[in-house]
Amino acid sequence: MRIPIGWLREYVTFDVPLPELAERLAVSTCEVERITRRGVVDEDGNLGLYRVGRVLEAGKHPNADRLQLCQVDVGEGEPRQIVCGAWNFGAGATVAVALPGAVLPGGTKLERAKLRGTVSDGMILSERELELGADQTGILVLPEGPEPGTPLADVIPLGEEVLEVEVTGNRPDLLSVYGIAREVSALFEGAELAPWPGREPKQAEDEPVDVSVEDLEAAPRYIGRLFRDAEIAPSPPWLKARLIAAGLRPISNVVDVTNYVMHALGNPLHAFDADTLAGGRVIVRAAGRGEALRTLDGNDRRLDPSMLVIADAERAVALAGIMGGEQTEVRPETQNVLLEAANFEPAGILRTSERLALRTDGSNRWEKGVDPYLAEPAAVYATELIVELSGARWTGSTDVRGALPERPVVRFRPDRANRLIGIDVPAGEQRRLLERLQFEVEDDWSVTVPTWRARDVTREADIVEEVARVHLAEVPFTLPRRSAMFGTLTKEQRLRRVVEDALTAAGFSEAYTWSITDRDDDPRALRLPDPISGVNVLRTSLFRSLLGSARRNLDAGNDDVALFEIARVYFPRDGDLPDERRHVGGIAQGGFFRAKGAVERIFHALKLEPRIERTQHDWLHPGKAAAVQHGWLGELHPYLLEGPWAAFELDLGDLFADAPAAVEYEDVITYPAVRQDLAFVVDESVPAGDLIAAARDAGGPELREARVFDVYHGGQIPAGKKSIALHVAFQSPERTLSDEDAAAIRERIVSALADRFDAELRA
Repeated sequence: MRIPIGWLREYVTFDVPLPELAERLAVSTCEVERITRRGVVDEDGNLGLYRVGRVLEAGKHPNADRLQLCQVDVGEGEPRQIVCGAWNFGAGATVAVALPGAVLPGGTKLERAKLRGTVSDGMILSERELELGADQTGILVLPEGPEPGTPLADVIPLGEEVLEVEVTGNRPDLLSVYGIAREVSALFEGAELAPWPGREPKQAEDEPVDVSVEDLEAAPRYIGRLFRDAEIAPSPPWLKARLIAAGLRPISNVVDVTNYVMHALGNPLHAFDADTLAGGRVIVRAAGRGEALRTLDGNDRRLDPSMLVIADAERAVALAGIMGGEQTEVRPETQNVLLEAANFEPAGILRTSERLALRTDGSNRWEKGVDPYLAEPAAVYATELIVELSGARWTGSTDVRGALPERPVVRFRPDRANRLIGIDVPAGEQRRLLERLQFEVEDDWSVTVPTWRARDVTREADIVEEVARVHLAEVPFTLPRRSAMFGTLTKEQRLRRVVEDALTAAGFSEAYTWSITDRDDDPRALRLPDPISGVNVLRTSLFRSLLGSARRNLDAGNDDVALFEIARVYFPRDGDLPDERRHVGGIAQGGFFRAKGAVERIFHALKLEPRIERTQHDWLHPGKAAAVQHGWLGELHPYLLEGPWAAFELDLGDLFADAPAAVEYEDVITYPAVRQDLAFVVDESVPAGDLIAAARDAGGPELREARVFDVYHGGQIPAGKKSIALHVAFQSPERTLSDEDAAAIRERIVSALADRFDAELRA
């Protein structure tokens, strides 16, 4: 949110440098993102080169049909000759003039120049050139009154410092200039807060305003005010400048008033063309099923009964608290206006906004909770401005309200606050601070919370926080004294760290991706009833998310991409909730053995033995896909990514269940091992891992090592067969094995492989 400093000064007086103000707000109230300046730069006397001028003569340029040659009085005795390209003014007009040497918004320095052979000694300015609006078809004509030579900055706001702040969701009261002014008043001694802006003008007539609210819980308050004979026109320059500095777009005087008051006080408003309301009625009700409404953004919206609408006697005319309808908007020809100053229940506005994927400045405030007592001051201020700026007559008013919430009363203990804050704040100072924040403090320290803080200040700890945040800069940077230490990592937490360390050591970087995706390979995957930004599927695998991350890295020009993620996946099951499983997945440039190496590292770190078998998978290369306990690994199919890519995914819950709780120590065998190489001819379909497993079973505890070191296909091997060479080591903890002992173990292995796989010992 943007807070123009000139606007802020209207509501609170302060005399501190802007950086100090920003720092105090950032520490105690809200994040201040930056300080910017809009409009004309106030440096080296630049503002003095902008003046009010009066056009003495205006006629066609002698050498150009589209230019005017003007004589302009700028308070110097002699008029200045200025060439201008606009024709929306003539002699006698009061205009804004920049003299040579002036630096325009954007940095351009104005020089005395010749235009079509005629000297132009300055510039007559448009709204666009002063950043007061988007209109550059004509120059800015000022109201009569200021004398020629008057500094232009005294008439219209030429430049403004702006605070850009980020407000947390529990402080909707800060989404207004007056809300920030209240904070400034509390933070700085002597910063006097002005009363609510706005004085109610005299009501010209007493016309009835027909408003009914069918659900006072969804809309606890609705103020409707009727105005007759309004003249819809552009807003004056000061109002346009304020709105632009606040990040809002000027539209017309009446519409601009609603936005101005919203930004000033924090209560969104809406204006209807009263003549377009069927039956002259306003009904606040739930939408009908399938009811349609074309909103001001030109989109047709299909509504349902969960949505609150503003309707007339025939149809819905606005989405309550979010956006008005196109058919009842205020147009240039509008003469009669109905002003809405209401209060809406936050949760319903939030649900409607999310269902329709429609967020506005108004909905952003309503969904956080606007003070229901704020509608009346907003209506008063808007009424004053509408009457003043449009010349309208205020002819009717109504205020429909339900039971508005009572102000919370909290029992407070100053000593308790000091213990929690960690510094000594005298009780009198605590009382003065709370009162500056407009809390009412009784003699017995019962604290009555102001209405605009009623949602987030409900306990003594919340009151303590109000004191603490103002004195936060005084709290010393010390660590609390630790007298005891509690808590240890669970088995799952410990093993997750083991897996993370193993993959990091293998050259992988951890990735974080969304659990909700746009599609999933499992047709039974759970889908959200209300999609979020077009994605609505709870993923059953990490693979698609990692594949997307790999593609984005390639598009960014990154090389040697290797990513892993540990996250939850969601499997459908009977009942309301899915079966949540924690998986580890990875994707990396490189072929099959990059994936195999990563998986083996994980198993080795968990003290498990991987059993890798051939398999098939939709997204893996045929012949380069493998299954392993509780997961899969392999090389990606070429249609997914160009070049060799490896991928794997494992179910960590099942892996952790298999992992030993503790690793038992085995004494180092000091007797030498007998090492031999055995080559077996087996069918092509026999996995090497199965040979290893069978050899271990047959060899018994004295077979200390068994691994494949060669797989051979050649002329000496029959068709449909392959040769698998195993390196084995025989060793006993009790004695040195003899050749006869080794031969006996070898024979057991050969016999077992022959029986199970019809394996023939080749060498």
